[in-house]
Amino acid sequence: MSGHSHWATNKRAKGIADSKRAKNFSKLLREISVAVKIGGPNIENNSRLKLAVQNAKGFNMPKENIERAIKGSDDNSNYTMTTYEGKWLHGIFVIIECLTDNVNRTFSDIKSIFSRNGGELIETGSLSYIFDKKSSFEIYSEGIDIEKFTLDIIEYGGEDVFANKEENTAEIIGNANNFADIQQYLEKNKIVIKHSCLKFVPQNQIDLDEGTADSAMEFFRLLEDNDDVQNVYHNVSL
Repeated sequence: MSGHSHWATNKRAKGIADSKRAKNFSKLLREISVAVKIGGPNIENNSRLKLAVQNAKGFNMPKENIERAIKGSDDNSNYTMTTYEGKWLHGIFVIIECLTDNVNRTFSDIKSIFSRNGGELIETGSLSYIFDKKSSFEIYSEGIDIEKFTLDIIEYGGEDVFANKEENTAEIIGNANNFADIQQYLEKNKIVIKHSCLKFVPQNQIDLDEGTADSAMEFFRLLEDNDDVQNVYHNVSL
């Protein structure tokens, strides 16, 4: 466990995250709509919807947009969550999570991005020895003693805390099975959650020189720009 700065060496990733936030409202709204269709519009009885709304608020989505998505729209599409795995140059492995209303189209699009850029898709499940599924919570940390907080969160399944002092935020990484426990602890202690999810975390990361890292970031951007792609995970140290 540690309270060190996760973002100090991760400025490229921050740039990608900022760009992704600017264009991701439609993806967040899609997740809200899907959550309502699956579990209904009552946020207290629908954990997926609660998480989707929480994340939309973390992206500063206007309240009326969220309410409109919950109430429903003219979009009657049926979305499916699908995951693809691939390998790229330099020993880079990638997991892509998609939410799509046309699996054949999405598969073709993702496969094309890989093949046109020197990579290839591989069988889903092949990367289970490289990535672990983890709980992730980004919180507003102003006024929080990170060292003490880190020790406290261990009891609820937390494994590490990465502080971003510049933005007064911190990311909690924990056991995937303890997602609800960590969330309840944060809510009980009135700690504001900016974003939370279950995500794939690489067991080991690879270092790239600056030029190669820039090329990798451009490849990841191509994937993230696809409308059906919700999340892109990789094993590159940025």
